[in-house]
Amino acid sequence: MRVHHLNCGTMRAPGGDLVCHVLLAESDAGLVLIDTGFGLADIADPRTRLGPPRHLLRPALEREETAVVQVQRLGFKPSDVRHIVVTHFDLDHIGGLADFPQARVHVTAAEADGALRAPTGRERRRFRSVQWSHGPDLVEHGPGGESWRGFAAARELTEIGPGIVLVPLPGHTRGHACVAVDTGSRWLLHCGDAFYHRGTLTGDRVPLGLRLAESGVAYDRALVRANHVRLAALHQRADPDLTLLSAHDPVIFAALSNPG
Repeated sequence: MRVHHLNCGTMRAPGGDLVCHVLLAESDAGLVLIDTGFGLADIADPRTRLGPPRHLLRPALEREETAVVQVQRLGFKPSDVRHIVVTHFDLDHIGGLADFPQARVHVTAAEADGALRAPTGRERRRFRSVQWSHGPDLVEHGPGGESWRGFAAARELTEIGPGIVLVPLPGHTRGHACVAVDTGSRWLLHCGDAFYHRGTLTGDRVPLGLRLAESGVAYDRALVRANHVRLAALHQRADPDLTLLSAHDPVIFAALSNPG
């Protein structure tokens, strides 16, 4: 399926400028977004929608960067987006949900537990419930599934169609997941916030500010470290039909959005 790479939220966070790397896939079931980045309502009222974290993330909050505007710029209608698959419920990944009220929103059941049902005080402070106050049509995916590239419990989202696979990878949040998309010539593995910087995969230096931020917000730091090792090994295996991407690395985004 054809995939578009969208930056739905430039941020000037500690450690350098970041992007919100969103995928827009043209599937037989309609358009599918992988994450949304920031939305129109976040731009209109950042104080309410984003709260104190906006001072640390320092998002540009440009209307032209929202997913809904970029979808329309590509010649589609917002209603053409039938499904949204979210890696997790952090504010810079789901702000645009309200811009696509007709879309079904796919998430792991564990992430719904940690965000919507907020079983811990830390999770209540972390997530911004106003971002889903419009009542999105949530589809929760429980544990279990089939093996995929060494992941034991991946789940193909058959409701959407072949070629989109939800891969649970908790650690950054309780129910964080990666999302694999088959472009026809290769698979893209959108790793969400399982890693922040390409240096995690290559062994090169990761800026201190990003390392501190990644550790500071982690739901389970030990799992985050284990995920780093696992993803680095997958990257270094160099499967010719698999590309890993982070939600926030601007260099990876630039390479994929401007190939060649």
